[in-house]
Amino acid sequence: MWTTLEQIFPYAIVFTIPLLITALGALFSERSGVVNIGLEGMMIVGSFIGAFVVSKLQEHYMGSQWVLWVGLLAAAAASALFSLLHAFASINLSANQIISGTAINMIAGALTVFLARNMTGSGNIRVTSGFSSFDVPWLSSIPIIGELFFTKTYITTWFILLVLLVSTLLLYKTPFGLRLRSCGEHPHAAEAAGIRVRLMRYVGVMVSGAFAGLGGAIILLTYSGEFTGNVAGLGFLALASLIFGQWKPMGILAATFFFGFASTVANVSQVIPSLAVFPPVILKVFPYVVTLIALVIFSKSSKAPKAVGEPFDSGQR
Repeated sequence: MWTTLEQIFPYAIVFTIPLLITALGALFSERSGVVNIGLEGMMIVGSFIGAFVVSKLQEHYMGSQWVLWVGLLAAAAASALFSLLHAFASINLSANQIISGTAINMIAGALTVFLARNMTGSGNIRVTSGFSSFDVPWLSSIPIIGELFFTKTYITTWFILLVLLVSTLLLYKTPFGLRLRSCGEHPHAAEAAGIRVRLMRYVGVMVSGAFAGLGGAIILLTYSGEFTGNVAGLGFLALASLIFGQWKPMGILAATFFFGFASTVANVSQVIPSLAVFPPVILKVFPYVVTLIALVIFSKSSKAPKAVGEPFDSGQR
């Protein structure tokens, strides 16, 4: 049992990180009052741009780690710009935010595959090399904890955990965070207090786009290595993690690890002897069944921002 857990744990953390950063982005959007189910599409855009930038740079700077960071930055920037489509439709046009997010997913998938096919002929873009895993010095030698948390880890894992810490402080310990959260709870009261609600909502959606783009690029540069036009539904799983985590950063961390662990069991089951005894189809559907059960259990106690999903009309009460 311990050997199985030791084998699974590092992979579970790797699967958790893209989910975590994407769900954290959704938190910013929904705390500002805009539902963003376009996370899947934004992750795809991030994966595409990351693959394109890194593959082109690696033709000239093979082996340089800074190339990978440039790819992450480009993915975040491109996805943030792409999220403006959803922001404009939801905020300025008062469009149905669910329909707008669905359109984002459809556009992203079709557009990126079309561009990739024109560039490569196959629709796939492969990067020569991504981030390498490593054992954290000293910490990896700690009994039990070191073997679980500090072996076969990636630099992106620690970067995203730092982003989580900064985001938590930003949302709950700064005037910006108070303004953003007020726009998702009582937008008209926020406007009366002098807060520019539409601007704050634009910022929330763009942060969600940037973080989702990071998530898509991290998948590419850690365990995928190739853009294929999809991210296996992780955008929707991130949205489920947001609800499961009760729209709180630490809750999201716990929820994404839970779902990341479930996804890991499904993905590595056939190469771990103790899990290979289970029928593959059961383990493949396991994370999605767990997601549905979790949503059913926690849906009644969900405490979403009061004004999330509601169009904002300035001056109306």
